[in-house]
Amino acid sequence: MQDLATRLHRLPPSCGPVRLVGVDGHAGSGKSTFAGQLARALGDAPVLHLDDIASHDELFEWTERLLTQVIEPLAHGETAHYAPYDWRARQFGAPVALPPAPVIVIEGVGAGRRALRPYLARLLWMELAHEESWTRGRSRDGEEQREFWDRWVKAERSHFADDSSRPFADLLVRQCGKGYEVVPGPAGTVGPDQFITHGDGPSAMC
Repeated sequence: MQDLATRLHRLPPSCGPVRLVGVDGHAGSGKSTFAGQLARALGDAPVLHLDDIASHDELFEWTERLLTQVIEPLAHGETAHYAPYDWRARQFGAPVALPPAPVIVIEGVGAGRRALRPYLARLLWMELAHEESWTRGRSRDGEEQREFWDRWVKAERSHFADDSSRPFADLLVRQCGKGYEVVPGPAGTVGPDQFITHGDGPSAMC
């Protein structure tokens, strides 16, 4: 993880002074956990959770709000302000400040959508099949979220059918028994600034 963080720090800025790192994957694939660990390895880099940008009424139709509230200010070296969504209260809260930082991690389903890719320094994809991811997510959220998950699965299928992220991923992340395995993604090519295989355990293999 530390080696990955070091290499990300060395990348040129991609959005104003910021290196935006997208962590995408199916719901339930472990994006939030991985992004949190990566952020700590990056020296407590800020993490923007797309769950704070989406809402019940806009599961994936939040692109314009993200661009206006977050991407455009950061691209100009300014502090971004966005109103995080409260999924229980079903309303947006008070604005939260997101100042420019050397690296900012954006995690969530859709972090690698086409409208965001031009601003990303790297796109990471959590390599876990959708059925396994959704099963994990349903188990995590419990029976009370069953109806929401039924709606979510349809929305996610539609989103990725129209705007797939994985083909554009620079890196694929696989969770192992100990840590993670990171390998070049479909968009990655092995070079001086690319990753071949890195893992947190004794071996890079799962």
